[in-house]
Amino acid sequence: MKCIKFNFILALAWPFLMLSACSNSETNTSNTNTNAAKSVSFDEVLMTRRSVRSYDATKTISEAEVRELLIATQEAPSWANQQPSKYYVAMTPEMVEAVSNLVGERNKQNIAGASVLIVSTYEKGKSGFFRGEQTNEIGDGWGAYDNGLSNAYFILKARAKGFDTLIMGMRDSDELRELFNIPENEEVMAVISLGYRSGEPRQPEHRPLEEVVQFF
Repeated sequence: MKCIKFNFILALAWPFLMLSACSNSETNTSNTNTNAAKSVSFDEVLMTRRSVRSYDATKTISEAEVRELLIATQEAPSWANQQPSKYYVAMTPEMVEAVSNLVGERNKQNIAGASVLIVSTYEKGKSGFFRGEQTNEIGDGWGAYDNGLSNAYFILKARAKGFDTLIMGMRDSDELRELFNIPENEEVMAVISLGYRSGEPRQPEHRPLEEVVQFF
């Protein structure tokens, strides 16, 4: 008798169990599709990265997100793994405004609305040196080279996360040094804006490969 009752209850419940299972399956599939849609290929990152000069001021970037980008820079190669690059991050409105006043009027207009401004430096006397001696004619130029590699990792990781950047070489290095208390053994390189693009920037023309490459 108990067995008959159990079978009867199971028969009534079975359609509901199957409906629930289908619903969960659809939800999981939907989540999988959503996650897949969010991922981008490396080629997409390369093709969509632009030097952005118009930012959406309504969107902000968190400290945790900036930290994720800076962690990515630590994967960049450097001379004998010297890792000379350093970063000074302006995130508060007061500091962002202070830095924006030190990159020239044209750049200041270009980065209006950017959520974060970052000063990139490198430690002198590390890359390009061995036991304190310069190893070739480039010298501290290797520190600048390594800093450029580190910055490249930063802007590519930023684009992969849906952010946009502009690397600026026009800046008042003395004032930036004072603002962030940057030590004298560090060379101030670039200021990098970080935010979300407002509109789609145009794709610049590139020189023909034959003008920049020679095969032997």
